[in-house]
Amino acid sequence: MSTLNKQKSLWHIYILKCSDESLYTGITTDLIRRVDEHNNSAKGAKYTRIRRPVELIYSEGCEDKSSASKREHEIKKLSRIQKLKLIK
Repeated sequence: MSTLNKQKSLWHIYILKCSDESLYTGITTDLIRRVDEHNNSAKGAKYTRIRRPVELIYSEGCEDKSSASKREHEIKKLSRIQKLKLIK
């Protein structure tokens, strides 16, 4: 997992492990806030709200929202096995 960077301009792609062992991929500028939202708020994704608690298991940084969105799309196309290999 990459180290958390407090720069506002840095975007993060992240993967969460849900309570049912499924994986969720998203992007954010603030990992700590976003994981908290997934676990404790109505702002969490509909997918994760019914699969709480979630755990951050992977993240990587991107320079801007466009590159983060492209990378998120690439990761979402991967199979579960491929995602698990990426995480390790």
